[in-house]
Amino acid sequence: MLILTRRDVDRLAEPAEILEAVEAAFRAHGMGQVHMPPRVYLDVQATDGGMWAMPAFVNGAAGVKWGNSHPDNPKRHNLPTVMAVMVYNDPATGLPLSIMDGTTITKLRTAATTVVASKHLASPGAGTLGIIGCGAQAMPHITYFRRVFDFEHIYLYDQDAEAAEHLAAAVGRIAVPVRSAREAAEAEIICTLTPGHSIVLRDEWVKPGRHINAIGADALGKQELEVNLLHRARVFVDDIEQATHSGELSTPIAHGLYRRESITGTLGQVVAGLIPGRTAPAQITVFDSSGLAIEDVATARYLYDKAVAAHQGTRIDLL
Repeated sequence: MLILTRRDVDRLAEPAEILEAVEAAFRAHGMGQVHMPPRVYLDVQATDGGMWAMPAFVNGAAGVKWGNSHPDNPKRHNLPTVMAVMVYNDPATGLPLSIMDGTTITKLRTAATTVVASKHLASPGAGTLGIIGCGAQAMPHITYFRRVFDFEHIYLYDQDAEAAEHLAAAVGRIAVPVRSAREAAEAEIICTLTPGHSIVLRDEWVKPGRHINAIGADALGKQELEVNLLHRARVFVDDIEQATHSGELSTPIAHGLYRRESITGTLGQVVAGLIPGRTAPAQITVFDSSGLAIEDVATARYLYDKAVAAHQGTRIDLL
């Protein structure tokens, strides 16, 4: 079995190739050609967090991501809040082919999914990007966006002004730290990358023609977008069942403020050409990303195949 550490994943990962793998996974999802059971949650008593499993079979590849979310980890244990391990299997025999760092895979496939959604839903030639929340997801998003879009400016906002300034220094001259989320919302493509504990994007700030990627809300009770904004927009999700129970839409739906029937469709349906994405220049589009197992498995397959071809990673005799 092949072990791929964080350093291995970082060394092997090529944004253009991961974008291609993730887009292919969504095309298969739109065509109904994947098997993806619901995410399984494990509440761990007497702790401040929980654990979860995400299995999938897509385009001939199978695997499962086993992860956690423990909000007090950084302060109490000097560990990340979210960690994950990816197990990649041979679907023909069930043989475990690889164990990989799933934490890095999560960052990369999330960024790739956001960019795929923007490619299909944003206005053609969008020249500005707004990032609200400059944490761990911000730099991978910017890196992947720049493989597809030619931005004149990238506006960066975080409650911690130093976080935005440090990110701007790392990105370079096109990055502009701003003093408010409203300023970041001037961009043609807007990404909300916060923990999702409070509204960060108001309806009145968003001009016609904008595309929004809502990434941070990943559980019931979390929300980044004002509900009125959803009513103005053409709304797409990664998976209807998962998004309505654990994505940006889950809280408004639970409170009766938004209807499941108002969802336009899935990103996979757009990628597969089954439904249109943006249909008018002035239209506002929203992509609600709850994070799918097919993204992880598609990325794991790419990394495994590349590692084998390049003789990277560490082999162990597990069985």
